[in-house]
Amino acid sequence: MSGTPEVPVHPSAEPALTERHDPAPESELGDRDRRDRDHGDRGHGDHDLPDRDRDLRDRDLDHRDRDLDHRDRDLRDYRAAFRASRLAMAVVDQSGVVVAANDSLGALLGTDAAALREQAAADLVDLASDGRTWHAYREVLRGRRSRFRCTRRLKHPDGRSLWAEVTVSPVPDSPRVLLSVADISDRRELQARLRHLQMHDPVTRLPNRTLFFERLTAALESAAADGPAEEPEERSYDEDRPYESHQSYESYGHGRTGRIGICYLDLDGFKAVNDTLGHRVGDRLLAAVASRLTECADGYGYTRNGGHLVARLGGDEFAILVEDSTGTEQLADLAQSVLTALQEPFDLAGQRLSVSASIGVVERRAHGSSATWLMQAADTTLYWAKADGKARWTLFDPERNAHRMTRQALSSTLRPAVERGEFALEYQPLVDLADAAVRGVEALVRWNHPQFGVLTPNRFVGIAEEDGSIVELGRWVLHTACRQARQWQKDHPGDRPIFVSVNVAVRQVWDSDLVADVAGILAETGLAPHLLQLELTESAVMGSAGRPLQALQALSDMGVRIAIDDFGTGYSNLAYLSRLPVSVLKLDGSFVRGFQDEEHANPADQLIVEALVQLAHRLGLTVTAECVETAGQAARLRRIGCDTGQGWLYSRAVAPERIGELIGVAPLPV
Repeated sequence: MSGTPEVPVHPSAEPALTERHDPAPESELGDRDRRDRDHGDRGHGDHDLPDRDRDLRDRDLDHRDRDLDHRDRDLRDYRAAFRASRLAMAVVDQSGVVVAANDSLGALLGTDAAALREQAAADLVDLASDGRTWHAYREVLRGRRSRFRCTRRLKHPDGRSLWAEVTVSPVPDSPRVLLSVADISDRRELQARLRHLQMHDPVTRLPNRTLFFERLTAALESAAADGPAEEPEERSYDEDRPYESHQSYESYGHGRTGRIGICYLDLDGFKAVNDTLGHRVGDRLLAAVASRLTECADGYGYTRNGGHLVARLGGDEFAILVEDSTGTEQLADLAQSVLTALQEPFDLAGQRLSVSASIGVVERRAHGSSATWLMQAADTTLYWAKADGKARWTLFDPERNAHRMTRQALSSTLRPAVERGEFALEYQPLVDLADAAVRGVEALVRWNHPQFGVLTPNRFVGIAEEDGSIVELGRWVLHTACRQARQWQKDHPGDRPIFVSVNVAVRQVWDSDLVADVAGILAETGLAPHLLQLELTESAVMGSAGRPLQALQALSDMGVRIAIDDFGTGYSNLAYLSRLPVSVLKLDGSFVRGFQDEEHANPADQLIVEALVQLAHRLGLTVTAECVETAGQAARLRRIGCDTGQGWLYSRAVAPERIGELIGVAPLPV
């Protein structure tokens, strides 16, 4: 242990334990006899001195004699206290050699006190084992430092170890120092027990989050001191099966790899166990899971200490820290072994339970990494594992994480972007398949992001639906599209007006008064209700009930057309379709793409589209085909009976000025 310097202590606080430099008691008595004789001689010869001077001289001699007697008594008392003290002590000279030691020090070191004389004090209490402690000790011996204290671990002759607090301080009015040694083994043991309780989970007896982060931070600091390591060669793998071969730690030469890995896992459905069987059974399950995790970690322990750190981070979350990992294969092997071990049923006092786990795996160079980043990456990867279906492990993917970070950046700036006017609308024509005339347009929102450029709806609409900003954004899109449609009508009063189709998220129906919003916007812009078409996805419309269905019915009664977008991709209840206030079905592009190859057309696609078109027409609905890209597709859809088409054959989404140029002109070429 290294020395721990302390604030200097005033020398007067220490007793003077130095050996006397005065003559031996016998010589002292001889000097006193001579002094008395001289005094007597002078007494016979100084009768001519005044009486007052003789009295002063006699009193001074008496005072000096009493002072010498007091010093003798004090020194004897100090020596007695030194020998009888329960605190182990030794007087050390300037060269570091023990001059005197008491019995307590001899007992502490397992020897006789007399045997300690003439020995180097530094060797007795291990003060020379590290440079910092040795330097501080030498500074006290030289009188350049008032005091220092350190903690050392000493070996008793009987084989047991003990912790000692060593203090070295100068002896007042002496060139020597006092070395004292206090046995603090009991205190250290108590501190160790308290730390263990503080750093371990009481349910599983595993290290807790605090200790896990402490070990993780220490491992990263150690790796940083060693410098960066080379990237190991990666091999392809399949996460659904264990590896056929393992790369052992021995292949890395028992050395430091400079890499680190984390398996971060969460039990699937653990809350249901607590809710149905109680927390007592839940705690037993956690303890059993901890035991299996420890077995797996020990079995794959290629580290220098023979195993990995398994910790419970809280709730049903566990982590396995792999120091000096040998690459992603080792972590993948470990994760797969954990999944296999946890799949075996647990027998908990008569309760037989089966659980699974989702695991996020992170493995990378330790140099340049931080504990915070690693845990964030592990947590993100665990979320991916759960989102991908649970009961699996997933390896951290930098590209996927970059997409997530971009998504977070978009989410944080989406609401203010509406206020800043960063959104714009483009319009894609909806063309009559019979004469190729433009009958309407679909409004498509674009985000002119200052950092990521122009973003299409698939990049941000899902985010807007999650955080609720779709309500504000959707209201802006609806208002802008209706105002633009009315402007086209004003600019071309003699031409047939075109309708505008606007996508509506189901959350707009739930989280806002869509009926009131539409009515207000139509009244403000002056657009006729039949020139507005609202598109909702098939899954949103076909399952509508309660408030959504009432809203759709109110909008239909108002004269607004309702369209089902991407029809055919969900599990539609066709009987329910007849009871919905729907005007238009928009066939999903996956059906239309089957018409692209005229020579090798899929007959099944054509039969399905024909059936859907006939069903829609019998219900009084019109049909729009999406993703029309070739003239052959358009011709076949026209023969089948589709009413309108939309796709790149006619036009991509364009600015509103370009749509104005198409109104009243000859039909689009096909």
